[in-house]
Amino acid sequence: MEPPTSSRLNSRKRRKDESGPNGATDLDGIPPKMSRRSLGLKEPAPFSDEVEIDYSKPYIRVTYEEAMRGTPLDRPVRVYADGIFDLFHSGHARALMQAKNLFPNTYLIVGVCSDELTHNFKGFTVMNENERYDAVQHCRYVDEVVRNAPWTLTPEFLAEHRIDFVAHDDIPYSSAGSDDVYKHIKEAGMFAPTQRTEGISTSDIITRIVRDYDVYVRRNLQRGYTAKELNVSFINEKKYHLQERVDKVKKRVKDVEEKSKEFVQKVEEKSIDLIQKWEEKSREFIGNFLEMFGPEGALKHMLKEGKGRMLQAISPKQSPSSSPTHDRSPSPSFRWPFSTKTPPSSPANRSRNKSAVTYDISEDEED
Repeated sequence: MEPPTSSRLNSRKRRKDESGPNGATDLDGIPPKMSRRSLGLKEPAPFSDEVEIDYSKPYIRVTYEEAMRGTPLDRPVRVYADGIFDLFHSGHARALMQAKNLFPNTYLIVGVCSDELTHNFKGFTVMNENERYDAVQHCRYVDEVVRNAPWTLTPEFLAEHRIDFVAHDDIPYSSAGSDDVYKHIKEAGMFAPTQRTEGISTSDIITRIVRDYDVYVRRNLQRGYTAKELNVSFINEKKYHLQERVDKVKKRVKDVEEKSKEFVQKVEEKSIDLIQKWEEKSREFIGNFLEMFGPEGALKHMLKEGKGRMLQAISPKQSPSSSPTHDRSPSPSFRWPFSTKTPPSSPANRSRNKSAVTYDISEDEED
């Protein structure tokens, strides 16, 4: 027991060391990516009447324990699953996938009921039997398809197809006057339960179509189907065409409203941006105005400086009173050439020049 444990630990260490993209590992909860290879089949599953069975070997059923342990490759566990498979969907595919994976070595046989049986016991189908056969044939989990499968499984049918187990969901399936058509299969220990896929079934899909009938009729009329093909009366056809035109007009109006809303929203955004920019510019302008023309603005200082300079220029500074005064010597009087007389003067200047005249005469006398 010790070597497998150590090998598991070593493998975990290796997986942890070998980190994937973005540092992700298998232990981080991210599923590992599979290598690119083709896992699907290239051909559809064959029908049962096209498969050769070696009846020389006796038919011996395997037990559930033997099937779980694994059977030889030449002796797979033959599992049978049947149904209507109308409007083949993912719920059908998941049920067949579970049946295929019940045991390590499984050969899955799928029976599809005919239209006659289905219409008698269950009701009308959307797809005919050939379409339903073809849909099941192309499911990747199916190995063989039985056409015109029986509604109730008989021992003869089980022996003919060498069936080991029957796979179906565990909910009792009441039909054909029986509370559970798989009751005898369960009592024989041949029943292998599967799980239903919630949220999807053929009845659910049909309910959706019936609920939205008008929508699908109008869609098919647009695609070129005639009213006769859709089993629609002349009046209903005109009504659907009128509804289609009204819906187109509504859609156009809605588109115009959405575009107008987008336009108004863009205008509002731009107006808000413009208002914000205007407020910023106005604040800046007011601030600059106050700096220039406010009570303590630059203009007031400029005027004060200019006024001081003008006053200084208009009224220069007086000389100091303590400065010494210089006596001016009388300027010598002008003398006419070749004459001892002074030039004639005006009466106003005569009194001023008396002393000068006296001075001049005395000088002449001395000469």
